Amino acid sequence: MVRRALVERRPWLLGSLLVALSWWAFGDSDMVPGLFKIVWKAIPLAMLAIYAFQRHLGSDGTILSGMLAIAAMADGMSQLAYTAAATLMAFSFLLAIWLYSRNRRDHVVFSQKLLAGVLIGILPALAWFLLMGEIGQVVVTGYALLLGIMAAMAWTSRFSRYRVGLGAVLLVIAGLMFFAITGPILRGSPLLTILIWPIYYAGQLMIATGVVGRMRRDLAA
Repeated sequence: MVRRALVERRPWLLGSLLVALSWWAFGDSDMVPGLFKIVWKAIPLAMLAIYAFQRHLGSDGTILSGMLAIAAMADGMSQLAYTAAATLMAFSFLLAIWLYSRNRRDHVVFSQKLLAGVLIGILPALAWFLLMGEIGQVVVTGYALLLGIMAAMAWTSRFSRYRVGLGAVLLVIAGLMFFAITGPILRGSPLLTILIWPIYYAGQLMIATGVVGRMRRDLAA
């Protein structure tokens, strides 16, 4: 029943999930041409962007679609050049920060402020530590700061903390795992390498569905 509902009412969402799972299972195959891999990895978030856009949710929906579309381009570009991919993802984070700043929570309790502060303060320090001595350490630390700000803004926005907030935290976790496998401490860890994609995609999926769900409820009210 759940799958039938997805097929009939949210085909872009179902398609995104299926392509994301196929990438996780077969994306590392040497038999797949490089150009096809670029498109393949970009499709899941591109479909999430279409899912958000076709819900007709006004300006915030357009921003959400834009941040997902840019993230999709970053995912595809990661098969060619990490620097270009990181630059694109940074722009996606900036759009996300704009979206969350437009949807601030009226009252933020101390525990929420504390976690937001931890995300902003600790994430760059962890990135610096994980990339100790590596070329680009300073740039990655700046990227981590932007990622932390995005997650903090998501956590203190009016969107559900258990979907959008947690989704942003999953992006933080995936980011830290990526820093770890490119740094000297856990370089190339097979377990972390396998887990990064599902954690990252789950975070983006939770953000997309969480924001769309809240905005649709607002429009229906």
